[in-house]
Amino acid sequence: THTHTHREHIRSRGQPMGEQLGLRCLAQGSHLSRGIEGGESAGYSLPPPTIPAEPETRTHDLQAGILPSLEDLLFYSIAEGQERIPAHKFITALKATGLRTGDPRLKECMDMLKVTLKSTSDGVMLDRHLFKKCVQSNIVLLTQAFRKKFVIPDFQPFASHIDTLYEKARNLSGGLVADYIPQLAKFSPDLWAVSLCTVDGQRHTVGDTKVPFCLQSCVKPLKYAIAVHDHGTEYVHRFIGKEPSGLRFNKLFLDEDDKPHNPMVNAGAIVCTSLIKVSIFLLFLFYFRMMAGNEYVGFSNATFQSERESGDRNFAIGYYLKEKKCFPDGTDMTAVLDLYFQLCSIEVTCESASVMAATLANGGFCPITGERVLSPESVRDTLSLMHSCGMYDFSGQFAFHVGLPAKSGVAGGILLVVPNVMGIMCWSPPLDKLGNSVRGIQFCTDLVSLFNFHNYDNLRHFAKKHDPRREGGEQRVSRFLFCFCNIFIIRRFALSSMDMEQRDYDSRTALHVAAAEGHIEVVRFLLEACKVNPGPKDRWGNTPIDEATHFGHHEVLALLQEYNNKYNPPVNTDADKESTEKNLDGMLET
Repeated sequence: THTHTHREHIRSRGQPMGEQLGLRCLAQGSHLSRGIEGGESAGYSLPPPTIPAEPETRTHDLQAGILPSLEDLLFYSIAEGQERIPAHKFITALKATGLRTGDPRLKECMDMLKVTLKSTSDGVMLDRHLFKKCVQSNIVLLTQAFRKKFVIPDFQPFASHIDTLYEKARNLSGGLVADYIPQLAKFSPDLWAVSLCTVDGQRHTVGDTKVPFCLQSCVKPLKYAIAVHDHGTEYVHRFIGKEPSGLRFNKLFLDEDDKPHNPMVNAGAIVCTSLIKVSIFLLFLFYFRMMAGNEYVGFSNATFQSERESGDRNFAIGYYLKEKKCFPDGTDMTAVLDLYFQLCSIEVTCESASVMAATLANGGFCPITGERVLSPESVRDTLSLMHSCGMYDFSGQFAFHVGLPAKSGVAGGILLVVPNVMGIMCWSPPLDKLGNSVRGIQFCTDLVSLFNFHNYDNLRHFAKKHDPRREGGEQRVSRFLFCFCNIFIIRRFALSSMDMEQRDYDSRTALHVAAAEGHIEVVRFLLEACKVNPGPKDRWGNTPIDEATHFGHHEVLALLQEYNNKYNPPVNTDADKESTEKNLDGMLET
């Protein structure tokens, strides 16, 4: 076969067949640069390199070289040569990017999809027209997702790593469940959950992520952020310091200015609570639900009652603060403590809390609604204090080893923020002697050991760490040489704005390979739609024309010569004319 002969020809030159080869669409005036990623880059595996049937209309579109809209590009990238796609295939591809069908930003698309499926005769298949009707309201977000323009481009491999870290931490058995109030002691020590949300709204959860639990001290950075958002940094820090205390979180102790050391210890959190109208508990619920993208935020009245009944230490701190005049004038200390206990009793799930953390990671904008909840100033100050003071007496160690803003609570939660990337909530009730979740600490430590999320990581010196923010393009393009016979796969590569003229280390291009194999449609697409150079030379000085001549592909040779004349018009000499005629005569005789 031609393929076998070509491979032998390659081996005789010493060139490996599996070289990485990228693509970029250079079509002038076309819309190809707006296309959609294909293959695994779109979140699912490339099909085997077989040629699907091409209806005449498809061939016409292909030869035209330009697709009319983003919706069409998205359809063709998922359809893989078919005229209709199953609805579940679109949903599967969507989920592989990290987006959920319940994402508020995709509501119009999902609603239209449901209506469309109910109204069609077969109920599960979408042609191009129906598909366009469903996705057009949310096409910008969908295009970003399928072109891998999110902060974690290759989301599925990243999620698999998270699952591995989760399983590793699940095997830990140390720590004790907090029992100072009955409601905390009721939780099983086997509960363990991790949920994350990126700044682009990509979601992943593993474990007991739908079990409600109280925020406890994890609420402290959230209410501090609200206080700064409402009143500004300068006003808030008239009453609260910014330094780690070096003491237990519930100590009756103030700094040299008779202020609580920071808002992450109980004294500072109580004062912080007093800075917001204590009569409006619903104000906090409003903020928390906005941070969580309107996902679950509840209230445990039983926990609140127990907190108040067993809160002697916090009452003592409150009276001490009152004595030292730490509250704003006119503050009702008892009402402040009631609100403080109520806020500790706010319930979330791992999933909703991860969106809260992602809102902090996203500069105060909720990733799944796009609404601004907090000011950039309040988020910056909150993350700074979480980094230095958020993990009780383990804060210094955590900042050293993990290097990320975090806040823990005695219910077993750890609210972790990777600035500009994602928010994570880990939850497991067993605590170490410092009051932090045993499994949560292990997970956070392993996370930054695997990924370069530590604030001071530098990949130049930590080469073994992964950066999930970088697209694994080399994995995608390495498959190209094995798929060049499938025009629809080639088109998807082109639609993703990759370099169609990129070379391997033997300086061979996609056009070299397609010409050698005799794939006329691929050659035509590269020349007509992508405007590639028809005459690049490889390391041996061979051009695609030489490849087509060597393997006797008549149509390919004629097409290449036609475009070579257009791309680089030759000087009409008798010698050139004679050489061309000899080439054609030689091919006609074979």
